[in-house]
Amino acid sequence: MTFWKNTPITLLLLGTVATMLPACKKKEEGCTDPAAINYDPDADKDCCCEYATTKEFTVTDLGGGVTQVEGETDVNFTFTSDRKWLMKGFLYVNSGATLTVQPGTITKGDKDTKGTLIVRRGGKLNADGTSSQPIVFTSNQPAGSRSYGDWGGIVLCGRAPNNQPSDPVIEGGPDASYGGSDANDNSGVLRYVRIEFCGIAFQPNQEINGLTMGAVGRNTTLDYVQVSYSGDDSFEWFGGNVNAKHLIAFRGWDDDFDQDFGWQGKVQWAVSLRDPAIADQSSSNGFECDNDAAGNSASPYSQGTWSNVSIFGPKVDPGTTINTLYARALHLRRNTQTRVFNSVFAGYPTGLYIDGNSTQANATNGDLMFRNNIIAGMTTPLNVPGSQNWDQAALTAWFNTAGWNNSVLATNTELLVTDGFNLTSPNFRPYGASPLLSGADFSWSPLTDSFFTPVSYRGAFGGEDWTAGWANFDPQSTAY
Repeated sequence: MTFWKNTPITLLLLGTVATMLPACKKKEEGCTDPAAINYDPDADKDCCCEYATTKEFTVTDLGGGVTQVEGETDVNFTFTSDRKWLMKGFLYVNSGATLTVQPGTITKGDKDTKGTLIVRRGGKLNADGTSSQPIVFTSNQPAGSRSYGDWGGIVLCGRAPNNQPSDPVIEGGPDASYGGSDANDNSGVLRYVRIEFCGIAFQPNQEINGLTMGAVGRNTTLDYVQVSYSGDDSFEWFGGNVNAKHLIAFRGWDDDFDQDFGWQGKVQWAVSLRDPAIADQSSSNGFECDNDAAGNSASPYSQGTWSNVSIFGPKVDPGTTINTLYARALHLRRNTQTRVFNSVFAGYPTGLYIDGNSTQANATNGDLMFRNNIIAGMTTPLNVPGSQNWDQAALTAWFNTAGWNNSVLATNTELLVTDGFNLTSPNFRPYGASPLLSGADFSWSPLTDSFFTPVSYRGAFGGEDWTAGWANFDPQSTAY
């Protein structure tokens, strides 16, 4: 035995074993639970496991039938109609979660914390009201004291295409990105919904609108939605291809319908009505349409398709005193390819304004379309900026192209609309021999899609008042 202890072979074997031992030894400590987020398959002694936490709203009963909600949720949650709900701060519905709001539910936004409802990509908002039980998102201030921007508004973020670099962050301050490649994405349902006294401008070009839509997909349902007294735009689309019907933009601050970043959805039946005294420093318009902020040839192009729109601006007649910041019924600019049919635009300083050589080229080649429309009661019905390819005569010739059936009326009274400019109890329906009761044409190729319902009238209304029963044109006085 003493021989093995002292020979070179023995020393070699011992050295080899010593060298091999560290390679076979496991770590002393680590998480051995495969369910943990820091699971270590090489750990020998269990220690320090960490587990993913499921985020849920923080819910506080404030008494008096009011429940306060804050934070974010990874799980489904329901706002029930048996109580009122107060949103405190930015309220996030995360991917995989659905916030359901029952018919007739009243939800308010906290003013001090800028309460805002934000649905992140993959989340859903199912707010499916009825004509007799609309869902209301409104101010937490008492009747008579409510105003523009009392709370943030509703932000929907989806996974549909847009023309921006990947994963843009929605404007206005929320921590939420939008965009993707799923044109059929579904962010839920908004039906018979009112959104009131919302819209906060945190800084120039960074605003929360009444309803903000970032790359929302076409399987989302938007039908019978009213945005009132928004402190910025009433509706704004950032890409996506969500469709909508029966939209109301009432007494907004900035633009009624703002379209950017490659939105390619469709809208039928939309109406707006403006307060002559209220306008935004950026100039307030009925439509404001861009391809992107720089007017680039970025794909997909902004190519929203509209039919049966009624825009009632601030000018009831030539003697109406209006805010000098009011601008245009339609400002089509920055390479947009917007398409508008069977509609009426009334009561702005300027009617149709086609801005930029690229936008004018889109009009010339038929990508931008304007057909079977009426412009009424404008100081300047048609206009373009100076020093561009088109002058006003060129725009007028294009507008009057044979077969397009566009027309200009000198006054709003010629429309024969019952009471379209009434700020507390409007009646948008035409009567008698109104030129709006006929002249619609759905044979244009963008309107042959099954989404559109062919009707004979132009503008948002024929004989039916689809605002009846669920809309509210005097929310300042409503006791919520």
